[in-house]
Amino acid sequence: MSNRQLNPKVDEFLRKAKTWKEEYEKLRHIVLDCELTEDYKWMHPCYTYENKNIVLIHGFKEYCALLFHKGALLKDPNGILIQQTENVQAARQIRFTNVQEIVEMEDILKAYIKEAIEVEKAGLEVNFKQTAEYTVPEEFQVKLDENPALKEAFEALTPGRQRQYLYYFSEPKQSKTRTSRVEKFTQQILDGKGLKD
Repeated sequence: MSNRQLNPKVDEFLRKAKTWKEEYEKLRHIVLDCELTEDYKWMHPCYTYENKNIVLIHGFKEYCALLFHKGALLKDPNGILIQQTENVQAARQIRFTNVQEIVEMEDILKAYIKEAIEVEKAGLEVNFKQTAEYTVPEEFQVKLDENPALKEAFEALTPGRQRQYLYYFSEPKQSKTRTSRVEKFTQQILDGKGLKD
């Protein structure tokens, strides 16, 4: 691992890490051995090949992980890739709870990283679920039926914005929470804006 590959923002991230510091450093070493470019995106160390995102290092309360941006396309012969939630379509994680697990898996991790690079070199893309495949929550459907302008405004949004809303509105288990979310964002949809605009 040569110094020219090290990104100062990642150095700072590691310095400030309160948990998983040793694990992050080991993962960083492994990833950089695979000749990826170190970057810092979404407040985490991110590693790229020809400016294409390959893998990200991140941590949670219970574990730290390597997140493969197109992990759904990897073969996963060891059955170690995890889909964070059912709505995550492309990314997959390999999770760790201690540095020893990382040390023991180093060769496997490098093989997965190399496969991820080959996926990128081949130009492979994940086939994302289409907007029509998402379920429209009943609470939102009622609003759309009551308000033709809302229906028209929603249909005028980009497919990505439509999916964001459908996912966000469907997420809560309780109907009253779903209704509250629909109410809160009705005007934003009417204004032609996405969930995060």
